[in-house]
Amino acid sequence: MASPSFFGRYTHAIVRSVPDSLGAQPAGDGAGPAEPVDLAKAHRQYGVYTGILRQKLGLQVIELVADEGLPRSVLVEDAAVIQGDTALVTRPWEPARRGEVTRMPGIKKVLEELKMRVVEVMDDGATLDGSDVLFTGREFFVGISKWTNHRGAEAVADAFRDFAVSTVPVAGSSHLKSFCSMAGPDTVAIGSSEAAKKAMRVTGPILGWLGPGVAWKWLLLTHNALLPRADPCVSPQPFQKLSDLTLIPAACSEVAKLGGALSSCSLLINKKLDR
Repeated sequence: MASPSFFGRYTHAIVRSVPDSLGAQPAGDGAGPAEPVDLAKAHRQYGVYTGILRQKLGLQVIELVADEGLPRSVLVEDAAVIQGDTALVTRPWEPARRGEVTRMPGIKKVLEELKMRVVEVMDDGATLDGSDVLFTGREFFVGISKWTNHRGAEAVADAFRDFAVSTVPVAGSSHLKSFCSMAGPDTVAIGSSEAAKKAMRVTGPILGWLGPGVAWKWLLLTHNALLPRADPCVSPQPFQKLSDLTLIPAACSEVAKLGGALSSCSLLINKKLDR
């Protein structure tokens, strides 16, 4: 079981550089206006993000080279679900994205080199994106969405048998973590969209979020730091309850155009396991 003292504390982060082919991707995730990706801006935001991981949070960053054949591979969170020493390699809904897991240098190989217990989704009928999986420190919530089905949720339950796994319906083209994220060991920060309101019925203790929640992702990291998305429309008021956390705003406007955000851009690992 995860200990509250270890929740949100990590030693390593896996990221992948932004490929130039990202700029040619159709923008929009179905929940907002389609806008072209500003590739230069995406590179700058990625550089700031990885700098925060290394310099402000002290993580060992494992940076995979960009793969022009996998334009969305910068969204590494979709490739695996990690808790403790177990990594569940996912099976993305989009067949074109499954190479992000298997192609060299792929996520699976890196996880094996880190001596993780790597589990694969063996059910050909299952679909699972990591952005649909929220771990609270005590249990998993899996969004049943366009991207993840019930058989994918069953794969999470099989891989992490020490934890309860519950499903949450996600409407439209969003992922579960498009509107909710952890803001502490016992606090779920959640948006105010209709999809978020439905999720509130099953996700437990809530930190209220003011304003539309779609694609406003933030994540809890080591050293009691929380990264909210840097956005002039985002009110800091809900975070005032989190006096024990340091807020480090970071921009993610370009990956957000493709349905991603801050938590999408890294896989976080704690090699100092609570055994």
